[in-house]
Order: sequence, then C-alpha cells, then structure tokens
Amino acid sequence: MSMITTSRRGLLAAFASTMVVAAPTMSNAFGLLRGAGDIRQIRMYSGRTGESLDMIYWIEGKYIPEALKEINTFMRDWRTDQVKVMDPRTIDIAAASHRLMDTREPYMLLSGYRSPATNAMLRARSRGVAKNSLHMQGMAADLRLKSRSVPQIYSAAMACHAGGVGKYPRSNFVHMDCGAVRTWNG
Repeated sequence: MSMITTSRRGLLAAFASTMVVAAPTMSNAFGLLRGAGDIRQIRMYSGRTGESLDMIYWIEGKYIPEALKEINTFMRDWRTDQVKVMDPRTIDIAAASHRLMDTREPYMLLSGYRSPATNAMLRARSRGVAKNSLHMQGMAADLRLKSRSVPQIYSAAMACHAGGVGKYPRSNFVHMDCGAVRTWNG
C-alpha cells in the first residue's frame, strides 16, 4: 500500500513561511469553517488504489500548496488516472465534518474528481449521477466511515452550513461539495 504524505522538511518549510507572512485570514472562510482552528488536517484512504492520506493542508490562514497537490493526486479519477485541481473548500467541508464527529478514523474516499468520460459511464449505470456533476469540476467528494452511520456523517456535514450534502444510505456514503448550500436524499 502506498502512502502519500508531506515530508517533514516540506511541512516545516511551509509552516515557517506561513508563520512569517500569514496573518489569519478567515474572513473568506464560510460557515462553521471560520472557527475550524489554526491547523486543518485531512485523513482519507482509497480502497480502489490502496493509497492513504493523513496530512495537514492548512496552517494559520494559509493553504499549503504542496499538500494541496498531494490531495489533488490522491483524489484523482482512479479509472483514468486524471488529476484535477480540487477546490480546497470541499476539503475544508470534509475536514470540518470529520472534526465534528470526533474520530481519528480516516474517511474512505469513494469518488473525488471524475473525468467527463467516467461521469458519463456512471450516469449510464445510475440515475443518481448528475449530468453536470460537481465531481467533474473538482468540487465534490463521496465519503464514508466505518465507525459512523450515513445519518451521522450527513448531520456533521450539514452542520457546516457550506455546500451541498447528499446522503445515500443504500450505498453507504455521503456526498459533500462546495457548491450552493442544499441537501438531498439519494
């Protein structure tokens, strides 16, 4: 199983540079994320690729570019191996929801970025796949946790008051995106 992580040297360099130049700028954050703290961390693994991710991606009001690049690679379309720049607000929503659930268990990532070809293939198989899915724009993630139910994950994501949250109990996952605030049952 491969592991995607930020090197200690890279993290320290990023941390040192943010300490010098970054004043907390949470005014552009939304909802619950304004109070998310000085450090944001994301934990995920992919059953499809065998990769895992456990990293700090935001320190004192500033995203760490190297960490975001690793997150983009991790959340790629595993079917086509295409990487898309993920909207960091989606990562913020997932991280804030995770923090609300008070668990150290990593999310299982079912779907992050989807290429148009992958989205079309999934749409042909299921009515629950949107034609203009935010997955194709790098703005959505489908996630699950073994230790939390779909309603628990859904409630935590809704508590963020940021983006779209869909629950899919039959498929055992929650969709989170940084689009318009809305909810639905799949």
